[in-house]
Amino acid sequence: MSGRPEILFPLFAGLETLAGVGPKTAQTFVQSGLETPRDLLFSLPYSVVDRQRRDSIQGLDLPTVATVEVTIGKHRPARNRGGAYRIHVEDAQTDFQLVFFHGRSRYLEAQLPEGSRRVVSGKIELFDGTAQMVHPDHMLSLEEADGIPSFEPVYHLSQGITQKTVFKATRGALQLLPDLPEWIDPGLQNSKGWPLWSDALRSAHAPHSLDAVAAFDPARTRLAYDELFAHQLTLALARQVERKQRGIVSVATGARQRQVLAALPYRPTHAQARAIDEIAADMALPLRMNRLLQGDVGAGKTLVAFMSLLVAVEAGGQGVLMAPTEILARQHMEGLQPLAETAGVVIEILTGRDKGKDRAEKLAALARGDIHILVGTHAVFQSDVAFQDLRLAIVDEQHRFGVRQRLELAEKGQGADVLVMTATPIPRSLALAQYGDMDVSVLDEKPPGRKPIKTAVVNTERMDEVVGHLRRAISDGRQCYWVCPLVEESEVVDLVAAEERFKHLRAVLGEGVVGLVHGQMPPGEKDAAMAAFQTGETQVLVATTVIEVGVNVPNATIMVIERAETFGLAQLHQLRGRVGRGSAESTCLLMYQAPLSENGRKRLEVLRESEDGFQISETDLQMRGAGDMIGTAQSGLPRFQIANLEQQPDLMAVAQSDARALLTQDPGLQSARGQAARVLLWLMRQDEAIRLISVG
Repeated sequence: MSGRPEILFPLFAGLETLAGVGPKTAQTFVQSGLETPRDLLFSLPYSVVDRQRRDSIQGLDLPTVATVEVTIGKHRPARNRGGAYRIHVEDAQTDFQLVFFHGRSRYLEAQLPEGSRRVVSGKIELFDGTAQMVHPDHMLSLEEADGIPSFEPVYHLSQGITQKTVFKATRGALQLLPDLPEWIDPGLQNSKGWPLWSDALRSAHAPHSLDAVAAFDPARTRLAYDELFAHQLTLALARQVERKQRGIVSVATGARQRQVLAALPYRPTHAQARAIDEIAADMALPLRMNRLLQGDVGAGKTLVAFMSLLVAVEAGGQGVLMAPTEILARQHMEGLQPLAETAGVVIEILTGRDKGKDRAEKLAALARGDIHILVGTHAVFQSDVAFQDLRLAIVDEQHRFGVRQRLELAEKGQGADVLVMTATPIPRSLALAQYGDMDVSVLDEKPPGRKPIKTAVVNTERMDEVVGHLRRAISDGRQCYWVCPLVEESEVVDLVAAEERFKHLRAVLGEGVVGLVHGQMPPGEKDAAMAAFQTGETQVLVATTVIEVGVNVPNATIMVIERAETFGLAQLHQLRGRVGRGSAESTCLLMYQAPLSENGRKRLEVLRESEDGFQISETDLQMRGAGDMIGTAQSGLPRFQIANLEQQPDLMAVAQSDARALLTQDPGLQSARGQAARVLLWLMRQDEAIRLISVG
């Protein structure tokens, strides 16, 4: 895959190559991130202005944009400096004023001589009962007026660039469009009725109605698809390179798994059984497994993880489970220990706390194969940690493991299978954007015996009632979380809010009952406060959102979330999942400060109505948009310029199956369509993919 194909050279030239764009304008474009004609072409208009010609402004709903033929009447120059210069004009039915601030008489008299006919276009507003058009966008003689488009595209502007400049520059860029070979599957293109690439761009930059700038317009949909297809092709290439590295065949005997299943007080859900089968089937193949296990809060990922680790052990190898924090690693260890005893396998934990002789002994046992399953933090990645025969690596992914890190993890065990677990239900389109290189197993059922959590929405004014409720629960021997609001401005403010609440509850409920955790604490203190709550020393834990996802305190039955309207839906759902883990009835109280915005009210209602994390995440995506939902800082998600995951959720799945199908037929992208796809990857600046092709 040598350099960029020649057919794309004009699109990647400097902007000053375009008609009407001088070096200075080009520089301004570059400052706003538009460096080439290609960048301009992919910045589509977001709206249109209707400039269809009318007879009169009579009967229009003002304010609005109108284009109308007028007779120019009297000029009334400004009386004082900085005042308004007014020109009286008449259309076929009524009269109005053109208004200019800092208007120069000589210029305006030359442009709009009294008695002449002109076509003017601009925003008409009522001011003191008089219709006015302030600074018209167009004032042209009847001959020139045909140059006004009936529908004018509106572009996102940045400093120093006007609509006229962008309009002219994109018209120049459209002149350069090459006829590129088609990379979309012909069957798909026909069934969807999508235009050719160059036609789609021409049409998207010349919208002929408001519908033409909507996400469902065929030209836009096709361009969005190109973007998603290029992204999925990159992921599919990564998957291909990754799968080429030979895996290890691990075939389970089923003996230890049967012991565990027999000892369980319940039967696994269908979803758990299905996931266990999918993982075992992958591990038995000579290709390396790269699977994502996506499960809602409390869907029983631990059992699936353990059964997968047993496949490795039954096949004569070892497994490792890696958690993002020490607390979560210890918790996994506690959850797995009893299962390991039932199955008769040796499980051990390794974290940064292990030092000296202790650590050396664990490492020796691991290298001899005496430890079957290792649980740990990133410490299991250090160079002196060697397995006798690592078959499966499980990453508990609270920290968004990117494609790169997944490749590194797998290199630790030559060819070890990889399973990534995530407790965040994310909508399918986002899951495909982020994990499109992986195969996905979904746990979408709750294990039997988990009681529903009662969710109530309460006004902050009822604070005393809520505290009374807590007092009763504590005297019944229950524990409670109290999550303080997230104050965006600074962590210091968060801290003040949490400390105030802590003092207030301590005063009401008594010394030694209430603990506090927040982001500013040294890790040791945080761990100690969490541990005191886990062992039941403290009954109430006041926290900012640092209560780690996954913290397990079965005796905690109340979750209070203060100013719940300031949190995202997915976050609220995760927090609520901290209770309802034991046999007792649990409650989640969402406290809000009135008045609630329409959006805030809707969010809290969705939570009150549903405990299905996948449904909640789909609603969240529609309400907040992809960038917001994952937080732009979560680098796992690519930024799409045209594609809109909220409005086009199904396109991503089509793009994934199309990309995988193309690579199955043509792994080297050598066929005619494969070559076309290579051009697309260059066009979309998918450097990673281009590198992978050269590797592959």
